[in-house]
Amino acid sequence: MAGEVRPNPPAEGRGGDIFPAAVLSVPDAIPESPEAVHTGLAERGFALVCRSAAFAVAGLLLAVFAVLAINAAPTLHAFGFGFLTTEVWNPVTERFGALAPICGTLVTSAIAMLIGLPLALGAALFLNEYCPHRLRGPVIVAIELLAAVPSIIYGMWGLLVLAPFLSAHFQPFMTAWVGPIPILGTLFQGPPFGIGMLAAGLILGFMVLPFIASVSCQVLATVDPVLREAAYGVGATTWEVCRNVLLPFSRTGLLGAAMLGLGRALGETMAVTFVIGNSHRISASLFAPGTTISASLANEFTEAVGDTYLSSLQALGLVLFLITFIVLAAARLLMRHVERRAAH
Repeated sequence: MAGEVRPNPPAEGRGGDIFPAAVLSVPDAIPESPEAVHTGLAERGFALVCRSAAFAVAGLLLAVFAVLAINAAPTLHAFGFGFLTTEVWNPVTERFGALAPICGTLVTSAIAMLIGLPLALGAALFLNEYCPHRLRGPVIVAIELLAAVPSIIYGMWGLLVLAPFLSAHFQPFMTAWVGPIPILGTLFQGPPFGIGMLAAGLILGFMVLPFIASVSCQVLATVDPVLREAAYGVGATTWEVCRNVLLPFSRTGLLGAAMLGLGRALGETMAVTFVIGNSHRISASLFAPGTTISASLANEFTEAVGDTYLSSLQALGLVLFLITFIVLAAARLLMRHVERRAAH
């Protein structure tokens, strides 16, 4: 019929398909080369090793906690919550309380952070913004060497140098000039022994300073140089650059450096043992002798006689473990909060 459109005849192939069957067939999978197989095995093996290491660390942490909890169970069962609120520590009558070591640990760590944190942050800002280039290297090496000094050396220096200086000069001065003040004066009263809570806090402050300063210096160095140059370009001073650029953009890392120093202060043993006085009592004066959990363990563990005495010391270790865990966990939550606020 004129004008009728007929479809084209189908191309030859399978069942009248347009394309031949050979074109539509799916090719077989290409076999992997020996190099690809080896790479896949290495990748799976590396992932297994990393996963095992992570679980090993978590398992070790749980094992330490379990051992301390099991060994401390007799003391916790015998004294209950009163173990944490009692100051008495008498091995003869087997009356034990952890309040004095807990207070000593927290007070000395607080003094250490009040002294070490500002000095470390100031040193880090100086090295990044003020220090001449030729002087920067030797100062960083000196800070790292301070971190490598053994704690017993700090303790000996504190006992032989710092304590006599405090006893002869600093403590009499503070008693005379700050002592008459009604509330503040109670912190600086008492005989100038030299050793005590203040001396232990000062030693800890010197010990945590290089750790915080080293990490803070590296954190501040990671701030984008473009931000510094832009701030200086609009006429900002060095102080304004530090306050408005460096500190806000590196606050999470600086907080982590502070928590690293706090963890060191909470668990330090030998240096504190030399200068704290090792007295199981609580006093309002920083000049008075005291003790910490780690110092009590170092002094008494080898001389402990009896199951209750040993269990009480291990209960102290459990308390220190929990204090450190709680402080670091709170610091981690605070860092996440700071990161969220910075993101918004």
